[in-house]
Amino acid sequence: MEQTPPRGARADSDVPNLRYLCISTETMEQCVMATTVQRKVRNLLRRAGTARSQELVAAGATRSELSRLVAAGELLRVARGIYALPDHQPSEHGSLASVAKRAPGVVFCLLTALRLHDLTTQSPFEVWIAIGNKSHPPRLDYPPLRTVRFSDASLQAGIEVRHIDGTAARVTNPAKTVADCFKFRSKIGLDVAIEALRDALRSRKASVDDLWRYARIDRVSNVMRPYLDSAV
Repeated sequence: MEQTPPRGARADSDVPNLRYLCISTETMEQCVMATTVQRKVRNLLRRAGTARSQELVAAGATRSELSRLVAAGELLRVARGIYALPDHQPSEHGSLASVAKRAPGVVFCLLTALRLHDLTTQSPFEVWIAIGNKSHPPRLDYPPLRTVRFSDASLQAGIEVRHIDGTAARVTNPAKTVADCFKFRSKIGLDVAIEALRDALRSRKASVDDLWRYARIDRVSNVMRPYLDSAV
């Protein structure tokens, strides 16, 4: 004789439907959370241009989600640990933004600084950075770096902050850059230093007083004197 289930009890056939309902609800919640995270990631990248993985994790994304978004073409890995949206158009100096994010303590100098200030027609293959005498140079897979050690006084003088693709970057100002070029003329060439001096004065990006001040800090006053006297 067939027994009728007690009043209020669920039939066995209803249990799978309940299970599917729970799974569907759980999946929906996960989808909503994933969409929220993706929105936060997109908003962050639209504002900043690029972001480190730590910044995206702080926004709520997991590293596995970042890998999945890259695989799906919704996120672009521009360098190790640096991400951008697929339609991101880096500027001419986009690689510098990557360096500034991964090594925020460095100072862009010499040929790289000359390029930033439009004081040279050269496009250096390497990114020139300045660090302290006792500092460890950053290790990046890309772009290639050329590291120069500055004294403490020289490293702290004439630094300005520029924003490159939304990233704050420290760079020597035009006058300090010219003095540095004479200081390290054996590395970049005396002709480059002289050209930078003339261009800085011609374009009024550096004053004579500022050039003398940074020449004294770099201890190249005697080296710069004949070229500075003939240029003014």
